[in-house]
Amino acid sequence: MNSCYDKNNQTHQKGVVLNFDFTVSSTHIVRLIDAFVDSIPNEILLKDNVSTTGRPLSHPAIMLKILLFAYSQQTFSGRKIELMLEENIPMRWLARENHYSYHTINNFRSSSHASELIKQSFVYFSLALKDHDLIKDDAVFIDGTKIEADANKYSFTWKKSVQKYHNSLKEKACALYEELVEKQVIESMDLETVQSSSGMELISENITEEIAKLNEEIEQEPKVIKGGSPKKRRRRFLSKTKRQLDQDFIPRAKKYEEAERIFQGRNSFSKTDHDATFMCMKEDPMRNRELKPGYSLQIATHNQFVLDYGLFANPTDTRTLVPFLNQFHSTDFFNYIVADAGYGSEYNYTSIIDKFEKEPLIPYNTFLKEQKRKFKNDISKPQNWPYNEEDDYYIDHLGVRFSFYRYSTRKDKYGFKRDLKMYQADKIQLSSELDKLAKTSSGRQRQIQVNQTWNYYKEKIKENLSSDEGQAIYRRRKYDVEPVFGRMKRDFGVRRTHLREQKPVENNIGLVLMSMNLVKLGKMIAQFSAKYIENIKIRLQILSYSKLWSRIIFLEAGNH
Repeated sequence: MNSCYDKNNQTHQKGVVLNFDFTVSSTHIVRLIDAFVDSIPNEILLKDNVSTTGRPLSHPAIMLKILLFAYSQQTFSGRKIELMLEENIPMRWLARENHYSYHTINNFRSSSHASELIKQSFVYFSLALKDHDLIKDDAVFIDGTKIEADANKYSFTWKKSVQKYHNSLKEKACALYEELVEKQVIESMDLETVQSSSGMELISENITEEIAKLNEEIEQEPKVIKGGSPKKRRRRFLSKTKRQLDQDFIPRAKKYEEAERIFQGRNSFSKTDHDATFMCMKEDPMRNRELKPGYSLQIATHNQFVLDYGLFANPTDTRTLVPFLNQFHSTDFFNYIVADAGYGSEYNYTSIIDKFEKEPLIPYNTFLKEQKRKFKNDISKPQNWPYNEEDDYYIDHLGVRFSFYRYSTRKDKYGFKRDLKMYQADKIQLSSELDKLAKTSSGRQRQIQVNQTWNYYKEKIKENLSSDEGQAIYRRRKYDVEPVFGRMKRDFGVRRTHLREQKPVENNIGLVLMSMNLVKLGKMIAQFSAKYIENIKIRLQILSYSKLWSRIIFLEAGNH
């Protein structure tokens, strides 16, 4: 390139056109990404992607390839992905020289079509693993972690606080309503309507009409009235009441009603990301259990490949297992569902065995404690009391007899019913001393409750986890599912989301997990190819050595 300098040190460059061809190696990750996305049928890729007006939409296959490669390189920003399309040679090869703005990239990965496409990509990836014998039919491993939301950690709204102030506002609205009815300003209304924002707006409209009538009547009154005008006093009262409704009651009622709509069974939400719930994060540097806005991520893995994922606003793992299994597409591939003790509950065991027809390898909370000799020898525990099955009674460690009393049904706040058997200490014991022991400190008969269904599941779990097969499978959980979260947070740096609202965040996490799968699969293919070539070299060396030794033996035999 030629250039010359003038007196003012200005550079005059001649235009030069650079023509070059570029390609990528056959073992590059973009080759695997390209082949994988192309294996997804077009009817899945192009579903709901038809443009009737304006410019044609970008092809979903190319957009998915671009995002998967960018995420595999730990690049999550839309602007940086746009820059990769200009500067990165593998990215340009993958995009077929197409260029997309960061607006297009961000809009696609936040769309509902991308959500469906990402979910379908896990289905086809699981089928590919199954076809290549990378999935066995023994067990799938499930675990969860917390992902911090892209939200202000101090922008919290608590359900109890909203309920407290909303109830106080309803009481004030009812008191105001009763006063207005007493003064014959409005007609009687339903209390539930009065406590709502729409009911308060209706009261405000009635007051406005009443004030308009009073204005007309006041204009016809004489200017001076001894003792003051009662209609003017009534108007002042109504005007004050209307200001209180319009400026205080109605806005607050709407705010509280909107907050209760956003909660959807949760105890909190963030004002900057309404779908995020405040929960304890896994990373807690201050060790003060500070609550931060986040999401609960659930994944199902096998051989450290993520087969499916789900994002939930519920901070506890116990209530997320069944909804996650309902959406899990590869349940039929496996015989066992493996998870840690955080998932052990009667509801989860019932669903896995009866609904999904699988065997749970999930210990309950007190599983390890009950295996200890100290617990088994503790005679104060009702589990260790002698039981007479024929007459259906227990005898505690003090000698008090508990006979069957009645059946009971308990329903938790989620609607799950538990059938219990209630046992009560007999009023007449073998001695007066036992009669005293059969009563509580307040003088009532002692009672115990027994959940036979829960006891059955506990025995079944003990049997499954005590068998050689169960122990071998459960040991794999530690090095199958848990390292996936380590790779995601350490290698890919995903501890906090880059988008807001549950659907875009779920798409973002899905792209991260799928890119992790493809990177892992690409490394396995490369290692397999290297080992294959190395084995060929070793075989050739062995063959050459064998020929050499055969020649030596032949020459020695000829000399003799």
